[in-house]
Amino acid sequence: MKVLFDANVVLDVLLDREPHANAAARLFALVDTGKLEGSICATTATTVFYIAERSFGSKRAHEQVRDLLGLFDVASVDRDVLHRALDLDFADFEDAVLHEAAVAGGMAAIVTRDRRGFANATLPIFDPQELLAAVAAPSEP
Repeated sequence: MKVLFDANVVLDVLLDREPHANAAARLFALVDTGKLEGSICATTATTVFYIAERSFGSKRAHEQVRDLLGLFDVASVDRDVLHRALDLDFADFEDAVLHEAAVAGGMAAIVTRDRRGFANATLPIFDPQELLAAVAAPSEP
């Protein structure tokens, strides 16, 4: 399953934010082992760098983003993605951009802790625990 990770799930791992870090780290492990095809949005990389730099300094921010790019594919944000995002009925433009990047990248779902931000999504939206359960569920024959 191809899944786009919202920045909040990525930051849960990088900043060890409890009580969310464990579930998010388990999802990272599923990506690492190939049980999930994980992607981040191009804008997530910049957001993570900005927050990591403020929290840990420039060197560690570089390391964390480099590690993310080694683990995840990157869903592109281009003019078409931005135009489509502007046309969505989303309260938050960043969430609309993430949604349209996921659509353009052929993702099956988005994993986020901000379900309300994706209320009008056309893709399935999972919180980390739900995605863990969906991946663990036996496939239908």
